[in-house]
Amino acid sequence: MRLTIQYLAILSVAFMAATWATLGQSDDALFADGVVSDGGDIRVPDNFRTDYAMLGAWSVAGDVDTGSETGLHVVYSQRSTIDAYRQSGQFPDGAVIVKELFNGKTESLTTGEATSAASTAGYFVMVKDAEGRFPDNPLWGDGWGWSFFAADDTQNTTSTDYAADCLSCHEPVRSSDLVYSYAYPVLAE
Repeated sequence: MRLTIQYLAILSVAFMAATWATLGQSDDALFADGVVSDGGDIRVPDNFRTDYAMLGAWSVAGDVDTGSETGLHVVYSQRSTIDAYRQSGQFPDGAVIVKELFNGKTESLTTGEATSAASTAGYFVMVKDAEGRFPDNPLWGDGWGWSFFAADDTQNTTSTDYAADCLSCHEPVRSSDLVYSYAYPVLAE
């Protein structure tokens, strides 16, 4: 009995020491899945189509991202982001939003004229940064990291400055944290 109590005491001390040691380590949500490097470089997340949930989609009659052709924009985020947003109405630190751009293929079907996704045109990625970790990086500001990627390179952004490259499109929704969240019904369910 005495040995068992000593053994439990030793296990308790070891557990408390291990817990204390991990408290000082960074559990930084921003870097958790490797989308952001220590220096603030952003990449398109691996397997976002299967590992993330779809927030919503946009049908685009023709814009600069699709060469003035009809296209589709499909938007994804982590399931944990959706849960956190539903609870607080805010995007949590480390939230990743991926907008995949498709060139559209329009055809007449029995249901009428329809456009489906054809080839990928590119990717936009936003990463929530509640702490302002990269004040000297021109792709980070207004609480987010911002990057656009060509369809054939998900590792290296073509964006150079979020204020010049991204912000003007998001300014109309500044009151909703620069995200068109009204178009994503899954956030309100």
